[in-house]
Amino acid sequence: MIPRYSRPEMTAIWSPETRFRIWFEIEAHATTALAELGVVPKEAAETVWEKGRDAVFDVARIDEIERVTKHDVIAFLTHLAEIVGPEARFVHQGMTSSDVLDTCLNVQLARAADLLIADIDGLLAALKRRAFEHKLTPTIGRSHGIHAEPVTFGLKLAQAYAEFERARARLVAAREEVATCAISGAVGTFANIDPRVEEYVAEKMGLTPEPVSTQVIPRDRHAMFFAVLGVVASSIERLAIEVRHLQRTEVLEAEEYFSEGQKGSSAMPHKRNPVLTENLTGLARMVRAYALPAMENVALWHERDISHSSVERMIGPDATVTLDFALARLTGVVDKLLVYPEQMQRNLDRLGGLVHSQRVLLALTQAGVSREDAYRLVQRNAMPVWRGEGDFLTLLQADKDVTAALKPEAIAECFDLGYHLKHVDTIFRRVFGSAA
Repeated sequence: MIPRYSRPEMTAIWSPETRFRIWFEIEAHATTALAELGVVPKEAAETVWEKGRDAVFDVARIDEIERVTKHDVIAFLTHLAEIVGPEARFVHQGMTSSDVLDTCLNVQLARAADLLIADIDGLLAALKRRAFEHKLTPTIGRSHGIHAEPVTFGLKLAQAYAEFERARARLVAAREEVATCAISGAVGTFANIDPRVEEYVAEKMGLTPEPVSTQVIPRDRHAMFFAVLGVVASSIERLAIEVRHLQRTEVLEAEEYFSEGQKGSSAMPHKRNPVLTENLTGLARMVRAYALPAMENVALWHERDISHSSVERMIGPDATVTLDFALARLTGVVDKLLVYPEQMQRNLDRLGGLVHSQRVLLALTQAGVSREDAYRLVQRNAMPVWRGEGDFLTLLQADKDVTAALKPEAIAECFDLGYHLKHVDTIFRRVFGSAA
């Protein structure tokens, strides 16, 4: 985790203190369940909770023990025994390290998902507000980076809103898939621990029992989780690139908020650079990069190996912390985005009416001209305008072949901007429902 791209609430989920607290809760709940089954004394389970509930686990001490044991769970259990006393011998009965590690990881991923879902809710609110603000703000739509036909800036934001609604749904599903618990012992057979212990711990930790574990929880669940994070990151990049393009000097239809005292360049005082969305593009690359090792973690040897462990210790914190930061940053970009409707209109007018070429083409075909001839007539008048040699409407109205099919006033009607915006309400209702 890089502090520059981290937020405290998400970072806290992955701290050693949080991890050891979750480990304790897993072990203590398991001990309680064992006591209810008569496997260990109830007094011992009560003592574990009494002495461990408010204990501050000493990270440095656990690290010191691990330098000798070369085993993190054993190091923790040794430290726990120092706190609890003799009754600690009843902790971890019939369990294996993966029961603690895997269940803890899934608790952390579920908590991280909750924060990410809340992040998306904040982004959706900002997108919705700005979409309605610019619902009918006309701008040019582009295909291949070239002027195509008019849209509205609100439609651009509505598209992003719909995409992040899908992102939210995927995150909810990914959270559900990864939120499982395994307390099944060595090779997952429950030989030394009753399955009811797993059910008890799962309920207490807000998880569901893993139907069948092989000492480890199957990593296809985690692969799906990190793949979803990668898709969400790609959606972030898509919107970030849109803003970056719109902020280009030659376009300048929108730009990131530039605060008082902000500097754009160490060399050129005039610069206002899209640094936030450029940063988001880079962060999205990193989140996507974590998806591949998660997929490679699926194939483990037989019932268990630890080739996945080092990977997850890195990608768990890094992917969730980075995506959390990116979502928050994108929300700020959208919320404060500077929008320039006048420049949008200037860009719309820049090609001298060429953006209406398809409507002229359709009008000619409806007037009886073949599509091939209609296309040729429209293109014949469009290309001079493309080169800066005249106005599209004027050239069309002066073309005898065109006016033989369409009266001048009928040609002029094809240049009505409102024609392109007549279904904006329909699209908004599809995206926002009755709120539109």
